[in-house]
Amino acid sequence: MSVPLIDGFGRVHRDLRISVTDRCNFRCSYCMPADGLDWLPREDLLSFEEIERIASLMVRRFGIDSIRLTGGEPTVRANLPVLVGKLAALGVDLALTTNGATLGLLADKLFAAGLRRINISLDSLRPDRFRDLTRRDDLHRVLDGIDAAVAAGLDPVKVNAVMMRGVNHDEIVDFARFGRDKGVEVRFIEFMPLDADQSWSSDKVVPLDEIVSTVAAAFPLVPVERSHSPAAVWQYADGRGSFGVIASVTEAFCGSCDRVRLTAEGMFRNCLFAVQEHDLRGLLRSGAGDDEIASVVAAAVMDKWAGHAINQVHFIRPRRSMSQIGG
Repeated sequence: MSVPLIDGFGRVHRDLRISVTDRCNFRCSYCMPADGLDWLPREDLLSFEEIERIASLMVRRFGIDSIRLTGGEPTVRANLPVLVGKLAALGVDLALTTNGATLGLLADKLFAAGLRRINISLDSLRPDRFRDLTRRDDLHRVLDGIDAAVAAGLDPVKVNAVMMRGVNHDEIVDFARFGRDKGVEVRFIEFMPLDADQSWSSDKVVPLDEIVSTVAAAFPLVPVERSHSPAAVWQYADGRGSFGVIASVTEAFCGSCDRVRLTAEGMFRNCLFAVQEHDLRGLLRSGAGDDEIASVVAAAVMDKWAGHAINQVHFIRPRRSMSQIGG
């Protein structure tokens, strides 16, 4: 029988985010500096068997029922469908976040391995702007990947767009129309202070209210009752789908957050903005038993802060960027 994974504020955690690699086939300007990052040596990454062991322990001991695979870019990890098959066998709600560039080749294989849901990161629909943001001329590949995900039967297919003032905030309606035309759900995300060049400032954040009012001016909306999901959701009044906004900065959902994270090299994090990590890889490779690993996980979650405190004087920025932590 599992026991809930509870922090000191009574929040139950059921969602595990696993980064399978720190590498990426894009070099997004807000994810990594222009001169790149030092990638982890292959031997430092958790093996598929190590990931499976930790995931299985979390499911059995703590009732984790949702797992999302992230990166870096998870599809650059060789034989990814093998890992998907191992985790799908645990009976959890399994999802993947990707930049979509190789989905044209992988979507069918991932679906066959047991993947059912996917989030595709896409921050501009304009080829020149996409090239500036990612340092790659691959927008056509991402768009083909979205089509491949839909054709493979993945459902829902969500498109994550980080809105940045002065960069892409003028594409809000374009993204809404894209989602309606493609039958995918766009998730607008407020820009968070996890950019690699540490240029984030609050004036670059496009807040939820502005995003919603901009979409509503083009397409009448109907609000959807808020669930435990981090996104607030609106349906289009004409029935042509919905979109969401993840307001991590202006309307933080820390009070209902149920996520914990495992980095590609096996560091356990109780929050995306955690400043401390706990080495599960070291425990695994030193022969630790499940009880010892579970004890470290439970203690780490118990120490979770009430919230990330972005925009407050006591906010502490994590030393690592999003691409190194996992989304």
